[in-house]
Amino acid sequence: MGAAPAAPPARPPRGVRLSRLDQRYSPYLYIAPFFLLFGVFGLYPLAYTFWVSLHDWDLLGTEHAFVGAENYTKLMADPDFWHAVVNTLGIFVISTVPQLLLALWLANLLNRQLRARTTFRMAVLVPNVTSTAAVAIVFGVLFGREFGMINWLLDLVGVDPIGWKSNRFASWVAISAMVDWRWTGYNALIFLAAMQAIPRDLYESAAIDGANRARQFWSITVPLLKPTLIFTVIISTIGGLQLFTEPRLFHSGTNPIRGGPMRESQTMTMYMFENAFAPHYNFGYGSAVAWLLFALIAIVAAINVLMLRRLSGDGGGRTGKKGKRR
Repeated sequence: MGAAPAAPPARPPRGVRLSRLDQRYSPYLYIAPFFLLFGVFGLYPLAYTFWVSLHDWDLLGTEHAFVGAENYTKLMADPDFWHAVVNTLGIFVISTVPQLLLALWLANLLNRQLRARTTFRMAVLVPNVTSTAAVAIVFGVLFGREFGMINWLLDLVGVDPIGWKSNRFASWVAISAMVDWRWTGYNALIFLAAMQAIPRDLYESAAIDGANRARQFWSITVPLLKPTLIFTVIISTIGGLQLFTEPRLFHSGTNPIRGGPMRESQTMTMYMFENAFAPHYNFGYGSAVAWLLFALIAIVAAINVLMLRRLSGDGGGRTGKKGKRR
C-alpha cells in the first residue's frame, strides 16, 4: 500500500493573520498622510512651477506661449539677478555663521547648573516669538543714519556715521544682526536639547582624567552634536537663502521690494516677487528665479554638510579602518 498523502498545513487563525497584516502594512498607512499632503502641497507646486518657468506666463494674459529655457537664459545674463544672488549669499554668510556659533556657546552655558535656568531657557526664545514687523521697526531705528543708536555709539569712539540703508555691505550687517537676534535663541534650544541627551558619565570620566571645561566641550560635546549640527546647518541654510521679510521691512519706502534705491539688499526671493507679481507680472520669469533658488539651496546645503562632516572628525573613522587592516 502507498504512503498516505501528507495533510495540508493548518491555516493560521484569523486573528493571527490580521495581526501579521497589521504589522506589515500599518506603518505604511501611518506615514501615508504625510506623503499625500507633501505630494499635493509640495511636489505638485514644485513641478507646476517648473512647467510655468518654461512659458512666457503673464499673469494678466490669457495665452501662455511655450519658450523652453529662454527664461533661464535671460536670467544667466541678467545683472540684477546676479546682484540679488550676491546679496543673498552675503547676508547668509554674515548671519548664519555667527548665529550658529553663538547658539552653540549659549546652549553650553544654559546646560550648566545655573540659578533660575528654566527662566533663562525660556527667555532666549522671546526674540523668536516677537513680531517680525516690530523687530524691523526697532532695528530700523537703531540703524538710522542721523539719530540711530548704533551711529551714536560709533560717534563716541570717533567713527563717522554709517549709512546703514544706503551702503550695500552695511545693510547686510544690519539685516544679519536682525536675523541673528531672532534665531540665535531658537537654535540654542535645539543644541541644548541635544546636549541634555549626552551621558554625564563621559564628562565625569574626562574630569577625572584632568580635562577642563573647554577640552570637554570640544572633545565630547561637539563631536556628539554632529547630527544636530547638520540639522541646524540645513535648516539655517534653507531659511537664510529664502530671506524676505527682514530686508523687505528694513528698506521701507516707495519701492521696498527692490531692497533700497540701488538694490543694496535685494535677495533672490525679493527679486522673484518683483518679477512674478507687481510691477512686472511675469510669472514665468519669476518661476525660473524660484527654481534657481531651489538649486542654490540644495548646492549650498550639500557643501555645508560635507564641510561639517569633514571638520567634525570623520578622519577618526578612517583611522579605525586602517587599524583593522593592520
